[in-house]
Amino acid sequence: MFNTFYPDAYVASAYMINFEKLYDRGYRGIIFDIDNTLVMHGAPADERAVRLFEGLRRTGFDTCLISNNQEPRVKPFADSVKSRYVSNAHKPSVKNYKKAMELMGTDEETTLFVGDQLFTDVWGAKRTGIKSILVKPVYPKEEIQIVLKRYLEKIVLYFYKREKDKETFL
Repeated sequence: MFNTFYPDAYVASAYMINFEKLYDRGYRGIIFDIDNTLVMHGAPADERAVRLFEGLRRTGFDTCLISNNQEPRVKPFADSVKSRYVSNAHKPSVKNYKKAMELMGTDEETTLFVGDQLFTDVWGAKRTGIKSILVKPVYPKEEIQIVLKRYLEKIVLYFYKREKDKETFL
């Protein structure tokens, strides 16, 4: 019933993903959400985010940030982590997930998405045909419209956890 919104994996943090293992499995591009996926909502890139992206480049990954935020929020973050980006992405629209893949030179089979929201991030990735990794939000205090979505997400995640085996594609 809720399968449309199920991520391919659900982990505590983007910083805990074994990206080397995913590279060995053939993935070459990673699309990231920013706010509450990598840093607190509205925060600049911190040292941990910079180190993550440096490590991804060393491993061989290309990256692209896609955010529903406007360019003044997204560009400075992307510049700090040295990543491609798409601002004002209108997630879950497929268009800018595809644009991110074009920027990275990847396709549905070699691209992953990492984000913190089911109804924008994960659903958009699934609609595009790419694997998605849902992470727990970095910071619990959020805008009211996101808080309301989180209640609905809890329902979907309840069924996801009941139906999914402990093993995922990770």
